[in-house]
Amino acid sequence: MRIATWNVNSIRARHDRIGAWLDRSDVDVLAIQELKCKDAQFPEELFTERGYEVSFHGLNQWNGVAIASRVGLADTEIGFANIPAFGADEPVVEARAIAATCNGVRVYSLYVPNGRELDHPHYGYKLEWYRALTDDIAAQLSAEPEKKLVLCGDFNVAPLDEDVWDMAEFDGATHVSDAERKAFDDLLGAGLTEVTRQFTPGPGVYTFWDYQKLRFPKKQGMRIDFQLASQSLAATAAAGEIDREERKGKGASDHAPVIVDYDL
Repeated sequence: MRIATWNVNSIRARHDRIGAWLDRSDVDVLAIQELKCKDAQFPEELFTERGYEVSFHGLNQWNGVAIASRVGLADTEIGFANIPAFGADEPVVEARAIAATCNGVRVYSLYVPNGRELDHPHYGYKLEWYRALTDDIAAQLSAEPEKKLVLCGDFNVAPLDEDVWDMAEFDGATHVSDAERKAFDDLLGAGLTEVTRQFTPGPGVYTFWDYQKLRFPKKQGMRIDFQLASQSLAATAAAGEIDREERKGKGASDHAPVIVDYDL
């Protein structure tokens, strides 16, 4: 089963590119992040006309997640246990997590909070979000150790120094702080394996390149999009790739699709 994760940075702006990519990529399941639309605006036909079922969750022009599958889509769940809210006056549970079962695999599409700055309330929210997710996944895998499960998404953490083009550029910034990296490691400690790096080793291998300052042609990127699989599923990972070509050209997302083939 071929599973991909892709932060599309506006599904409506990327409509035609997503369709063309689906036509040539032969993916069975696509976990999508950063829809930037409400549910009523979601282009469901983009997927259904290609034989995919799709579940989606979007509240406004920010965030938003979806899962499209041509191998079954069941038991859709929005969020996860004790998912935190954000906001001082009227806290909101943002559209950042959705899960569904596809061909016996529990697939999550996750758009982890960015954190913004180390002294910003969003940074604390990001760490709290990670803790709640980790607790939920740990509980699931403790109850069912052989469960086939994969967390796909934009994790907004570069776990290793080689996952950014120059650590000096990130001095005092988010995505590489000790607390964020620990949060990512703690999530792995819940019983997960990051399965993409074995097929796409670094250094200099990235999944995100900012639109500003010619980051993409300068090869100045970050590796922040991953697939974290439970042990029973990770053992079946047979191949993987980062579709860097999809970052090229007019109208590209600032993230590339990350694909793993599982030999189920």
